[in-house]
Amino acid sequence: MSKFKKNKGGGTPGISTASLPDIVFMLLFFFMVVTVMRDTSLKVKNVLPFADQVEKLEKKDLVMYIYAGKPSPRYQDQYGTEARVQLNDNYAKISDIQQFIYQERQSKREELVKYLITALKVDKETNMGLVSDIKQELRKAEALKINYTTKQGDASLNLE
Repeated sequence: MSKFKKNKGGGTPGISTASLPDIVFMLLFFFMVVTVMRDTSLKVKNVLPFADQVEKLEKKDLVMYIYAGKPSPRYQDQYGTEARVQLNDNYAKISDIQQFIYQERQSKREELVKYLITALKVDKETNMGLVSDIKQELRKAEALKINYTTKQGDASLNLE
């Protein structure tokens, strides 16, 4: 009579899951470090025009963004298809731009206010009349540093 039984089937040993929590936490920390939260969600179509002479802005925290373009397809039933202005996460009227500028100035430290730049992110199919109306309101609010945001590329591509 034998004391030990011989393992006949053998089979594959089970997979050790001891290191699984380590892997999960490592992935969690990776995504926490790499992920950047988006400031605003675009509600307007925003295909930027091309420009061949572009400069990158150094301090993006000193930039106020004004978006202009047609409402994106999911908002067209509610807001129509005419070009509109978006300030932060909401559609706005042209007359709201001055108030937006004043609020942005108040949210910044006093010594940084003179360095604030207004960036216009305008869809390439937007009428220039809307852009000139925005510029008039910026002039009234004395926001004279304006940046037109574009994509780098050949300017002749805008004609297509």
